[in-house]
Amino acid sequence: MADPTTNRPLHPARPTLSRFRRMRPTTGKSGQFGIAFWLPLAWLILISFTAIFAPWIGIQDPDSLDFINLQVTPNDAHLLGTDHLGRDVLARVIYGARVSLVVGFCAPVVGMLLGLPIGMIAGYFGGRIDGFIVGSIDTFLAVPGLVLLLLFSLIFGGSLLVVTVSLGLLFIPIFSRISRAATLSFKSSEFILAARTIGANDFNILVRELLPNVVLPVLAFGLVAVASAIVVEGALSFLGLSVPAPHPSWGGMIAGGREHLEDSPHISVFPAIVMFLTVLSFNLVGDTLRSRFADVREAAI
Repeated sequence: MADPTTNRPLHPARPTLSRFRRMRPTTGKSGQFGIAFWLPLAWLILISFTAIFAPWIGIQDPDSLDFINLQVTPNDAHLLGTDHLGRDVLARVIYGARVSLVVGFCAPVVGMLLGLPIGMIAGYFGGRIDGFIVGSIDTFLAVPGLVLLLLFSLIFGGSLLVVTVSLGLLFIPIFSRISRAATLSFKSSEFILAARTIGANDFNILVRELLPNVVLPVLAFGLVAVASAIVVEGALSFLGLSVPAPHPSWGGMIAGGREHLEDSPHISVFPAIVMFLTVLSFNLVGDTLRSRFADVREAAI
């Protein structure tokens, strides 16, 4: 039946799921990314490029010993000098970036893959399920993370795989809390109620409706988690619990040069500077993306 004056139906058509999807909340803020985003991003691209293509960019062997040029200060032959065994510091910094970036990226991915669905299930179903998951997370967080890392290293040995998986397990409660909080904020949204109205089951709501919205704040925090993982890996290397020598790592280089700080500070200072700039860049990029995309606002339907 139509209105004779406007020729429009008096009763609108039944809403469809695709229609409500187009009305989902929007994310992001207007404006352009500033230099506080692009400059750190350029540094991260440079570090990643040199780490990936290290064998083909013509740098020296990081494990090559030169007992003639011990603790040489930066010069034309060695841009960042050499360490106490004559090894090129620049080459070891570049190859050490491989360890830090692998741990930095893979550990948060492990925590995200496991923590994201756990938090979504807790926030969506609530009740006893939520209580059990939140209680388990709080119990796990009560144990000091450093103690768990030391325990894993003592049991399974110091290796890149052990450090990565151990750190990934420590990130599970954090990602679970973030995804649970985001799920709770969207759980009563109009587009979720609309999906239930047209007959969508819980699995479809979780995967097709909630996941695209919950994953944004989780990914934004992921870059900050990368920076944390790099710092923790450096601390474990400093304690000798990460990748074994002679494989280079930033923390191991800082620890190896601490006995020569008075006469050859460049051995520890340069890897410390590179590590500081990398961690700072991840934090700046992550904070920018989180402020841009994680502040999700509901839109009216």
